[in-house]
Amino acid sequence: MQQNQPRSTQTSWVTPIAYAVVLLLGIGIGIFLKGSFSIGFPSLDSNSAMDEIIELVKSKYVDQVNLDSTQTKVADFYLGQLDPHSVYIPPADLVEANEQLQPNFKGIGIEFQQFRDSVFVSYVMPGGPAAKVGLKTGDILLTVDDTIKLSGNKLDGEAIKQKIKGPAEESLKLSVLRNQQKMTFNLTRASVPVSPIDAAYMLSDTIGFIKIDKFADRTYEAFMQALEPLLKKGMKSLVIDLRGNGGGLLSEAVGIVDELLAGNKLIVYTEGLHAPRVNYYSKREGLFETGGLTILMDETSASASEVLAGALQDWDRAKVVGRRSYGKGLVQQQFRLSNGGALRLTTAKYFTPLGRNIQRPYKNGKMAYEHDFLERMVQSNEGNIDTASIGKAYKTPKGNTVYGGGGIIPNQWLPTNALYADSNYANLYTQGSMNEFVLQYYLTAQKSINQYPSVQAFVADYAKQDLTKSLDQYLRKTKQKGLPATMLQNPLLQQQLVAYLARCKWYKQGYYEAINLIDNNFKSVVKN
Repeated sequence: MQQNQPRSTQTSWVTPIAYAVVLLLGIGIGIFLKGSFSIGFPSLDSNSAMDEIIELVKSKYVDQVNLDSTQTKVADFYLGQLDPHSVYIPPADLVEANEQLQPNFKGIGIEFQQFRDSVFVSYVMPGGPAAKVGLKTGDILLTVDDTIKLSGNKLDGEAIKQKIKGPAEESLKLSVLRNQQKMTFNLTRASVPVSPIDAAYMLSDTIGFIKIDKFADRTYEAFMQALEPLLKKGMKSLVIDLRGNGGGLLSEAVGIVDELLAGNKLIVYTEGLHAPRVNYYSKREGLFETGGLTILMDETSASASEVLAGALQDWDRAKVVGRRSYGKGLVQQQFRLSNGGALRLTTAKYFTPLGRNIQRPYKNGKMAYEHDFLERMVQSNEGNIDTASIGKAYKTPKGNTVYGGGGIIPNQWLPTNALYADSNYANLYTQGSMNEFVLQYYLTAQKSINQYPSVQAFVADYAKQDLTKSLDQYLRKTKQKGLPATMLQNPLLQQQLVAYLARCKWYKQGYYEAINLIDNNFKSVVKN
């Protein structure tokens, strides 16, 4: 966990099968305690063995050594002996790392996808610089400022992003290909807002739904802006979706819990050897302190997500549905270093109101820690209920049993989407074939799709169309391997294709509205 950390640059979209991988790579961000600190990394004694070794390598080693890279590896190895979430951030990576939990990014306001060696605009954010000059979904990005080539280079997504992004108020010239015609746009980069709330709408006359992507700066504010309209529409019960939410700022999670929990109740507390206990309580009268409350979680729900779910579960306020959460109960504090980098050091543990620390064991090292997570994903995809890490039992005020030992154990188990366990589907995703088909299908049918007044109307029609067959035909037409018979007959693939098409028009809100309409597992939870 951490306290206050910055904002994310966003240019490419992530599908559900990807968020587990993204989380695993980025889980070290954690939740940061409120406030920033500026102190130097403790310098080694001038006579320490480490200093002597570094000096000898610099002066005597047989080959040229990249000292920055070497020192990074040394720091990573040293911190890895402590816990899985203490990390060293080199100066070159600090800005990017600090952007991850900010509510905006500096760029031109597009998402893109790369198919083979062509970079396509997959979404243009309303009100952003790209929208203002007329960029459109389907444009192929050619060059930046005439000399920086985008398409044709087979760059990875991060490299493409770095060539487009830059300081706000800085201009750039972007050349694109549209309908076989080359066009040039002059843009001025700006700070583009990104909402941490992916979707908020009424599932029925009385049930509301809010999907929280992460606990970034101003997530509490965004949550309130999403909650109030639902209450005005007559919401009596709320579903909060934290699946895929890897955490963020502790203060944002605490603020949201305060709106859902009545009275002066303990929400969470933190404590460490050198960090005295700090208690966080619900203080104000919240907007939704009564009424039904369901929290959806999975293996990738971590840190601040676990604070929110743990507090509401301990006080019998919410039913947690899904699968055991990630299990990150450590708090990181960020320290600036004299070389311009930073150290995110675990300084405390956090505990739920009943005293549960739900950090997974890491005594066998970081590799074993990560392997445990991946093995759990495999077991979950195979439909196995995970009970391996159930630890000490605790009784809630109403006599319900909750557990410590490594993650939040749900009150009701919900199986994962079986499609994600299919290796054929994984290949479609990793090769980009499915996203390529969806974008090209949308561009062809855009005029008719845009005539649908709502996601519900769109899904009602497109759920009946055989998009899976269309995907198979597209793969064969583009000289790719066609779908195996098992995929052609899999209704879950059809559901995903419909939801991805909805995303093209209605963005993330459209994806969640569509998938929730056709996901039988989700509908069973809402009924209960």
